[in-house]
Amino acid sequence: MKDYQTKMIRNIAIIGHLGSGKTSLSESILFATGATTSKGEVERKNTVSDYLFEEKNRMSSYSMSLLPVEWKDYKLNLLDLPGGDEFVGDLNQALEVIKGAVIVIDALKGVEVGTERVWREIRKRHIPAVLYVNKMDLPNINFANVLEEIREKLGKKAVPLTWPIGKNEKFDGFVNVIENKARIYDGVVSRDAEVYDDNKPKVEELRNMIAESVAETSEELLDLYFETGTIPEDKMKIGLREGIINGELTPVLVGSATKNVGVRTLLDMLVDFLPAPNELAPLKGINVNTNLEETRRTTDEEPFSGYIFKTIVDPFLGTINLVKINSGVLKNGVEITDTNTGENYKVNNLFTMRGKEQISNELFHAGDICAVSKLELKTGETISDPKSPIKYMPVSHATPVIYLAIEPKNRNDEDKISTALQKIILEDPTLEIRRNKETSQLLIGGQGMTHLTYVIDKLKNTYKVDVEVIDQKISYRETIKKEAVGEGKHKKQSGGAGQFGHVFIRFKPNQTGFSFDSEVVGGAVPKGYFPAVEKGLIENFEKGPLAGYPVINISATLFDGSYHDVDSNEISFKLAASLAFRNAVPNAAPTILEPILKLLITIKDEYVGDVMGDINKRRGRILGMDQGEGYQIITAEVPEVEVSKYVIDLKAMSQGSGSFTREFVRYDEVPAHLIDKIILESKK
Repeated sequence: MKDYQTKMIRNIAIIGHLGSGKTSLSESILFATGATTSKGEVERKNTVSDYLFEEKNRMSSYSMSLLPVEWKDYKLNLLDLPGGDEFVGDLNQALEVIKGAVIVIDALKGVEVGTERVWREIRKRHIPAVLYVNKMDLPNINFANVLEEIREKLGKKAVPLTWPIGKNEKFDGFVNVIENKARIYDGVVSRDAEVYDDNKPKVEELRNMIAESVAETSEELLDLYFETGTIPEDKMKIGLREGIINGELTPVLVGSATKNVGVRTLLDMLVDFLPAPNELAPLKGINVNTNLEETRRTTDEEPFSGYIFKTIVDPFLGTINLVKINSGVLKNGVEITDTNTGENYKVNNLFTMRGKEQISNELFHAGDICAVSKLELKTGETISDPKSPIKYMPVSHATPVIYLAIEPKNRNDEDKISTALQKIILEDPTLEIRRNKETSQLLIGGQGMTHLTYVIDKLKNTYKVDVEVIDQKISYRETIKKEAVGEGKHKKQSGGAGQFGHVFIRFKPNQTGFSFDSEVVGGAVPKGYFPAVEKGLIENFEKGPLAGYPVINISATLFDGSYHDVDSNEISFKLAASLAFRNAVPNAAPTILEPILKLLITIKDEYVGDVMGDINKRRGRILGMDQGEGYQIITAEVPEVEVSKYVIDLKAMSQGSGSFTREFVRYDEVPAHLIDKIILESKK
């Protein structure tokens, strides 16, 4: 693949709802541009972008794929992204580096929840998009209804630049409204043709509608439209481009990815109407030397800087990092610095990727996307010229909403599982791995069951570690509700020096954690033993008296005791403190505390009542609501045990449209009728 200057590059994400045909469209584009000599099919498990074993097996995309193609002297870096909302990490990283998007819509299903989700994301970032209405060749498609739904749910700025044509309800092709040409598909190839007479009135109506929309993008075009009643095709395209880049217009195209209909027209519009990397605002970063904000223009003349937006771990080739070049050029053999760690590296393996295929290249220009390998770099890090170091803010990732406890089926795989998970988390920063010391469970946290099932499958298929999923144990706490005094006396005589420690300790509830104090007077307990008493309590609090959970929120005051000149020592007073707490507990109203989570639930207006009722059933408390455009954000506090698999239930309640984040806030007392059950479970 040859070198491409910045102005001839387009970085574009292919996004949409799960199953809308994104991978099929990618295959059609690869075939139409000559990048492949034959088209892959999802059903045949031979597509370029879905090359992972899990993707082939489940016939669904789970990871971002880079697909560079060449079209009419332009280079298009396409990022084929998973449609499932649980793989939000790849989506957020991709939207950080692309300058345009193709949103694929299933003509039969219309605007689905995944379509609305990605639309919201690109609008937040002011990314221009083209809507490709796919599967127009299926029976019973009414494009007018689809277009109406698009304009209703995605905004009135959507304008159809192509219109489907056909006879006897058959999809034969479409009319390019701007060029006033028909594109007919005969089952094998597409060809230009005249517009059918019965379609001419509709095409004229659409041209007028588009002309009005374009005229509103500038005063010059508006004056021209008022004077002549029309806009010439060349000026129409200029106005369209400006309107699309500014987000004032969103073009709608029709086609069929499986039959290659509309693909070449789509490619033409991507290079004509979407921006080059250097056409938008300069990028902001932090100068590492001065710690001040600095901007970089996406040009070759600026010092080199790049952002790592994807990491791929290949068991045979090692780590591969996908880099968006924000400024300057990157060449083989140059030295770069990782401005997050301060480490310097020499680039010896520079290439681009098409799926899993590596395509070598010696140089990449500003705005391009490339790959480096065998360097200790991570997603979200910045690399730059060591003489002019800059650091860009990394993408913030969604925190896990569901956790699963796993353990290897083969005990000999204990070490392998940790190594494998660390490699997987390099590829997917939205995954969390932690060992719960209290429950001795290894937990993996992610965005949903599909996400975590993919991780478990990858452990088995790629790293040969078979795991078993077990129920996650909730990390409860224990405390007391009343003040009580405990006496602890440890006395042991074994023929030489004995052991003696004697304390009286007052225990009280304390909402701010653990505190230790002393009111001993007259030297009943020497000061030198105070730390031993405190340490004895802390060690004893690691396992509470009711169910063995850690004890929190207690203040302890040592106020009396006694000692022996010869037999007293630190261990004796540690043991005496432990006995004092045990003796005080029965009179201190011990109880169990449960973790409380704060949920921010984003839900469509029509599901608010169901969600709020469900939260109440889960012993939750609604704290407030914020109004969005067509949706609400509910803030609630709920016990963790009640929402351990809430992501599954919320999707069921909201037909897949709801989402939430969770955050630990505090521990609250468990209702009395549930305490015996928790104690019983802990004994098991």
